[in-house]
Amino acid sequence: MPSPLPPLAELAPGLSAAGKLDRADIEALAQAGVRTIINNRPDGEDPGQLPAADARRLAESLGIAYHHIPVTAVTLSRADVDAFAATLKSAPQPVVAHCRSGTRSTLLWALARLREGADPFALINQAARHGIDIASLPAVAARLG
Repeated sequence: MPSPLPPLAELAPGLSAAGKLDRADIEALAQAGVRTIINNRPDGEDPGQLPAADARRLAESLGIAYHHIPVTAVTLSRADVDAFAATLKSAPQPVVAHCRSGTRSTLLWALARLREGADPFALINQAARHGIDIASLPAVAARLG
């Protein structure tokens, strides 16, 4: 019997955000046809967390492209947003971006969308419909310049 999918928040066609992923989650995503995983968690964030190198080996063995763009609220930079946006443009879909809760991944997506002229309040509302709070989006965007 296939493993159940982890909870996914569909942010856009072909892009979902998720919380932490373990081996069973990655296997379930592969079975569901996910083609790319973007990991936004720094290694060692939580005890027992699947290290990015192990997650990469597993994902790639299952035919999933794997990108590690670790961010925290303190370290988030323009370069992180650049890397996330570039990965989204080139990555095979569907894509699942994940962090501990899905919030940082959703924030990175929203920051990339702001650069394309999206309305910040529409992005905040869209995330809220999935139970993800990115109300800090305008302040973070202003801090990053």
